[in-house]
Amino acid sequence: MFIFNSSIGKKFIQAVSGAFLVIFLLLHATINFFSVIDSFTGKYGVVANDAELFSKGDGLFKLGCDFMSTPVIDIMVPILALGFLVHIIYGIWLSVQNVKARGGLKRYEVSSKASADSWSAKNMLVLGLLVLGFLCYHLTHFWAKMQLPEMFGIGNFENDPYLLLNFTFGAWWRLLFYLAWFVVVFLHLTHGFWSMFQTVGWNGKTWFKRVKVIGVIVAALICLMFAATAVNAFLHANNFIA
Repeated sequence: MFIFNSSIGKKFIQAVSGAFLVIFLLLHATINFFSVIDSFTGKYGVVANDAELFSKGDGLFKLGCDFMSTPVIDIMVPILALGFLVHIIYGIWLSVQNVKARGGLKRYEVSSKASADSWSAKNMLVLGLLVLGFLCYHLTHFWAKMQLPEMFGIGNFENDPYLLLNFTFGAWWRLLFYLAWFVVVFLHLTHGFWSMFQTVGWNGKTWFKRVKVIGVIVAALICLMFAATAVNAFLHANNFIA
């Protein structure tokens, strides 16, 4: 098929899978940021004494985690995993093909929007592998202790997501690792966002500039919400705030 055999088709698959992941990250960051809102409303760490979903006594972040435990999300998890897999495989494949096309590790001698752009545009493969590596580490903190036990009965289920936040970000060195990871995610997203639209043909001079600005805003919003969640949990875990 054309979409699987041509470079344009492969880039289109990469763009579509990337768009899906951006939407997921935006949703995930928003739910995490609920814990910051809980700090201002006095609901941080509040979990009802029952195992029911969407209990009235739960904090906003706990309710958001309950949403991530609904059957709809459970169905989407394998789809998300497939999206990650496709995005990673095609990303590596395209990077290898680009290296071959330019005769090795030399940069393009002709000018292009990507080659003339930022450092992140030239190092998407490195950034992507860093994101993937730390994602595996991140999954051991949350998904493996919440969704994995619920879906497959593996491990011990943790019903209090605030405890996981405090444990994960309570150590200063883990906080720094995560903040560094958010910077990597930001760099990857800023280029990936406008690259998606360039792939589908939105690369005119006017729209190209606007999409790049929107991409920076979206990437910054996602990463700032993640960073605020991490710093807020660190402060709670170390009793800097009640």
